[in-house]
Amino acid sequence: MSGLVALPLVVMLASSVAALAFLRYPKIQEAIALTGMVALVGAAGWLLAETWDGEILVLQAGNWPAPFGITLVADLFASIMVMLAAIVGLAATMYSVGTIDADRERYGYYPLMNILVLGVCGAFLTGDLFNLYVWFEVLLVASFVIMALGGGRPQMEGALKYVALNLVSSVLFLSGVGLLYAATGTLNMADLSQRVAEAEADGYMTAVAMLFLTAFGIKAAMFPLFFWLPASYHTAPAPVAALFAGLLTKVGVYALIRVFTLIFTTDVGYTHTIILWLSVATMVTGVLGAVSHNDVKRILSFHIISQIGYMTLGLALFTPLALAGSIFYIGHHIIVKTNLFFIAGVIRRLGGSYELVHLGGLARSRPALAALFFIPAFSLSGIPPLSGFFAKFALVRAAAEEGEFVALAFVLGVGLLTLLSMTKIFVEAFLKPASGEAPAAPASPGFWHYAPIGGLAALTLVLGFAAEPFLSAATEAADQLMEPERYIAAVLGEPQ
Repeated sequence: MSGLVALPLVVMLASSVAALAFLRYPKIQEAIALTGMVALVGAAGWLLAETWDGEILVLQAGNWPAPFGITLVADLFASIMVMLAAIVGLAATMYSVGTIDADRERYGYYPLMNILVLGVCGAFLTGDLFNLYVWFEVLLVASFVIMALGGGRPQMEGALKYVALNLVSSVLFLSGVGLLYAATGTLNMADLSQRVAEAEADGYMTAVAMLFLTAFGIKAAMFPLFFWLPASYHTAPAPVAALFAGLLTKVGVYALIRVFTLIFTTDVGYTHTIILWLSVATMVTGVLGAVSHNDVKRILSFHIISQIGYMTLGLALFTPLALAGSIFYIGHHIIVKTNLFFIAGVIRRLGGSYELVHLGGLARSRPALAALFFIPAFSLSGIPPLSGFFAKFALVRAAAEEGEFVALAFVLGVGLLTLLSMTKIFVEAFLKPASGEAPAAPASPGFWHYAPIGGLAALTLVLGFAAEPFLSAATEAADQLMEPERYIAAVLGEPQ
């Protein structure tokens, strides 16, 4: 079944090429993109089923043995992330059909979306650091073009800020790759795990680890290098912002978890303590930014930053329970945050603005939309029995078990402020009387808007009301991360 690892990449590559072949025919592009995303969901589901019981699938390209060739690896963590990318990709494509204008379609919007998701899936499945860099660049180029496509000055400014900081991150990443290769002679992550562990503890590897932390921290929008995100995401169209919010920063989080559980584990007392306090600072600064704004998309953008802190906190605590909490939190957040940006687009469509002062009365005119907003908004806040509660509970329990009570207090405090900002949107946009400034005849959302919103809301409910199998999968994925010998044996073919 090793060939199954490459199937999501083959599906996305074929879909991208086919859509590009019909660049002058937007409707055919739409059909190809939708078909490709449905096929990706099927391929990702198959991959997840094969790895659900803990099996690690490995593909050595060209039959070159590791560490000499290109390696693709699908453990449970990677398979979960590919499945989430497929779900978000399909939802964003569906939403785009009812939203994206003809100019963007004409210049290759759908092929670019497929290429972006291809890059994301490649980053999740690669088994060596240089190819992780390559996949990062694939998704960076595609995301920059999508953000800048057909936009005015604000959107172009946002795109330039986005790409500038991410290029800095790429330079740091490539520098770290070079330093690591110079010291070990390999870039295969399984091989690196052994060689870094055998290296002399002279501080060199710790310094390289800090370089990777900075590079991936920028891509994940961690404190203090997060400012590119709220300066750019709010300028993009709703489906683009939703796709970015759901996936792009999570690739950075995935990379952090992967390298700091597999490669840089020789100085945990130093590296993971830094990650701990960066996580706390990320949570706090993000939620304060959200509370201080009154633009729906800006509030949601700052909440991306805040929630990244929760995800990396589990890595910092570095216990099986904490990592399981992080993995479950990533899945919960990807679904919830994507949906909130979709709903923000519908709010803008109905109310004519993202500014809360200009909104109101939507609960009376669109009660179904109010209910659909309530589910992801209050799941994000951690209200039981929604999925956010179980994700935060695992992290709170892990922090308590490790005696990190200061971090625990910040987790709870940030949760309360998250609830405050989500309540502010709900009250201002839905419950208060209409301001009278809405468009006289707002464009009514249709099937392509409500289908992905309803589907993601249903997934949020399933993650909350039937959390046990998903928590079990997160626990198994965390156990694999805490036992890197299983990954190494699968890739290098050595006895466990």
